[in-house]
Amino acid sequence: MFDSSDPRATLAPASAASSPAATTFAAAEYGRFYDSLPQDDDAQGRSWYFRGQNFIVHYMEAATGAQLVREDQADEYAILMPDAASAVAIEANGESRAVSGGQLAFIPPGASRVSVTAPGRIIRLLTVRAQDLAAKCSNAGAYDTPHPNIPPFQPWPAPRGGYAIRTYPLSVPPEPGRFGAIYRCSTLMINMLDLFEGPRDATKLSPHHHDDFEQCSLALKGSFMHYIRWPWTTNLHAWRDDDKEYCASPSVAVIPPPAIHTSRAVGDGTNQLVDIFCPPRVDFSLKPGWVLNADDYPMPSDD
Repeated sequence: MFDSSDPRATLAPASAASSPAATTFAAAEYGRFYDSLPQDDDAQGRSWYFRGQNFIVHYMEAATGAQLVREDQADEYAILMPDAASAVAIEANGESRAVSGGQLAFIPPGASRVSVTAPGRIIRLLTVRAQDLAAKCSNAGAYDTPHPNIPPFQPWPAPRGGYAIRTYPLSVPPEPGRFGAIYRCSTLMINMLDLFEGPRDATKLSPHHHDDFEQCSLALKGSFMHYIRWPWTTNLHAWRDDDKEYCASPSVAVIPPPAIHTSRAVGDGTNQLVDIFCPPRVDFSLKPGWVLNADDYPMPSDD
C-alpha cells in the first residue's frame, strides 16, 4: 500500500505465490549502535557488527591507518563511505584505487585490503559467507536456526567485463519517479534514499510487505520509527505482537518477510536511511532507470 506520491506505487504487482502461505514468522532485529558497546574498540577505530539471514553490516568509525583485510573473501562485497572527508586505498584483484568519501565501492572476491587514509565512517556490507565476521555479530544467536520464508541465498551473475573495484557516487540528485539512488552488485542492492528534512508526513506512509526477502534499513542521520505487523494465521501460537520501535542513528532494523512494515522519519533535522537487500531485488531492477549501474551488472534473466 503506497501513497500515490511514492514511486513504489508504480511497481508491478507481485505474481501469485507458488508456495503455500507462510505459517511461521521470525522477529525483527534491531541494532542500535549509538546505544551499545562496539564489538571492536582499538587503535583502528570502533566497530559494530550486525546481521540478517544473508548479510552482515559492519559499521565502523575508522581511524587513519585502519586496515580492513580479507584474505580469501568468498564473494563480492561493498564499502559505503558516507563522510565526504574520509578516504581509503583499496587493493584487490591486482588493482589499487584511491577512493574518497561520498562514494560506494564494490570489491571483488578473493584477497583484498582497504587502508584508511583519512578517518570517517565506513560501512562494510558482506554476505554471511564471511563466517569470521558473522560470528562477531551482536545478534548472531538469532540466526542459529535459519529464519523462515527466505529461500537459500543465490548470488546474481558476475559483472560484465569481470570483477573489478567499481565506485559510484552516493549523492545523486533526486529525479521524479525514481526511488532513491539504487546500485547493485552480484550479492547486494543498496538504495541511498533521498534525504528527508524533518518528520515524514504521517498521512503518507507506505505499509507493505515482501514475500521472501529481508529488508535492512540503516539509519545514518536523524531518527526513525519502525512499524511492523505480522500476519495472523489460524494458529494463535504463531501470532506476534506489533512492533513500534524508535531507532536513532546509527542503527539498523532488519525486517523479516512477510511482515507488513513502514518507517517514518521523526527527527527534526536531516534524516537519512539506506535500504539494503541481499541478493538484489528483481522488482526494483525491472524499473527502467532505477538501478543506476545496471549496465555493469546483469540480472539473472539476462543472456
